Amino acid sequence: MKKLTSAFLLSMTLAAPVSAVTIEGVDMPDQMKADGSELVLNGAGVRSKWFIDLYVGGLYVSHVGSDPKAIVAADEPQAIRLHIISGMITSDKMTSATLEGFDASTDGNTAPIQAEIDEFMGVFKDEIKEGDVFDLVYLPGEGVKVSKNGNARDTISGIEFKKALFGIWLSDEPAQEDLKAAMLGKD
Repeated sequence: MKKLTSAFLLSMTLAAPVSAVTIEGVDMPDQMKADGSELVLNGAGVRSKWFIDLYVGGLYVSHVGSDPKAIVAADEPQAIRLHIISGMITSDKMTSATLEGFDASTDGNTAPIQAEIDEFMGVFKDEIKEGDVFDLVYLPGEGVKVSKNGNARDTISGIEFKKALFGIWLSDEPAQEDLKAAMLGKD
């Protein structure tokens, strides 16, 4: 009887619709609106460093895909959500890590988009604390709209900037390989 009850509960869990993915206590919604576009969660995972979980990152796209180069290059609505889960993240640490990410995603050639990077880095000047949520939403013709905790912070134009930004997590040298795999739905 115990096996039957367990099997029944498992089948009910698998059959139930999933409205969000929960990772490290963070609910990542299965959909996100981007100025009229409906984006779906492609995948999500945890960014860790030195055995400390820092943030949950989720990739939202118009249609699910697993090719990182195609996702980075796509000139279509997309978003990355970063949900801070550690008090160890500070403004200075986030700035430093993001600059390293831009360097890695551009193979060290940040010069063509340096003005956009400098503008973007202003988003991290205010204190960052556990529970903060950053949304990086790319819209063709507009650029990357950045918000913190639902409050618009800046819009940085240009597809080349978007490619470098999304490359932080999806390039050949991502911030973390298993986070990249998770965002691509390969975990």
